[in-house]
Amino acid sequence: MGRQPPVVSDEALAVHRASIVVDLHADTPSLLRLGYDIGKRHTPPLPRAALGVHVDLPRMREGGQCGQMFGLVSLPLRKGPAEVIHRQITLVESAARSHPGELRVVRTAEEVEDAWRAGVRAALLSIEGAHALEGRLENVEEFARRGVRSLGLLHFSANAAGSPAHGRGANPEQALTGFGKDLVTELDRLRILVDLAHINRKGFLEAALLTKKPPIVSHTGVSGVHPHWRNIDDEQIRAVAAKGGCIGIIFAPRFLGRAGALGVVEHLLHVLRVGGEDTPALGSDFDGLVTPPHDLRDPRYLPGLTEALLRRGLEPRIVTKILGGNFLRVLREVGP
Repeated sequence: MGRQPPVVSDEALAVHRASIVVDLHADTPSLLRLGYDIGKRHTPPLPRAALGVHVDLPRMREGGQCGQMFGLVSLPLRKGPAEVIHRQITLVESAARSHPGELRVVRTAEEVEDAWRAGVRAALLSIEGAHALEGRLENVEEFARRGVRSLGLLHFSANAAGSPAHGRGANPEQALTGFGKDLVTELDRLRILVDLAHINRKGFLEAALLTKKPPIVSHTGVSGVHPHWRNIDDEQIRAVAAKGGCIGIIFAPRFLGRAGALGVVEHLLHVLRVGGEDTPALGSDFDGLVTPPHDLRDPRYLPGLTEALLRRGLEPRIVTKILGGNFLRVLREVGP
């Protein structure tokens, strides 16, 4: 069973149970490719829950988490990244079929809410990096037909859309390319969320200005708390907030600048101060290359994050918005 999360107060538990908790990013589909059964309870094989095996349905249920946006990852160096993404979508769909009444692939805010009322976990699909499109805008529509609701313009390497904040081909002076601008327009047309995680600052601000829909940053820290190449600054926060978007805070101490769930809280509070109460959200990066905080090591620990936010004096309604309400509003505004 592994280490158990601490008991939280009745107040925190009540707020948590009344909230539709949604995490904007986990890389669990990469585990599904290895035969991982999301329907079974798992214990991470490495100390401190390092490097994955964070998400499964029993632990999501125990932690009161309804929705999970699953990142679909492909390597830009191999041929056929689009097919790799299609195979991962099929794996998520297969997992939902294998666990009827427990997992449901959804597209809309209303479907997430329906899943919550039914006690079912809701899976949303997100692509990391426009290299998965293989330079073809028509691939966006194909992915949209398969239920993809979000696309990150960059991941860890430059692609036809622009430059990453860090990684192969990173260039801080690189603007969005013509393809990148066309891609943002196409994502808007198809009502797919523009995800600004991993993109360089110049491209980030250009894309935030260009999109007509609320953008998201699915998983990031903020440099106003801890300066780091992975984190976004106050101007970037305001650019997302100005378009009505939301920002998911990552659960990775190396980007947060301190250990423990309080690091996540400090970054959420900074987004709240700079971008307003409609902007902060959760973006764990579970099952990615992160070692999460010891007291936020998997979804079972999420009620403890609710308690930590309440202890900082936040009203329950604002905590509910952070836990998932802000993202659901964005999803609703972008449309089905």
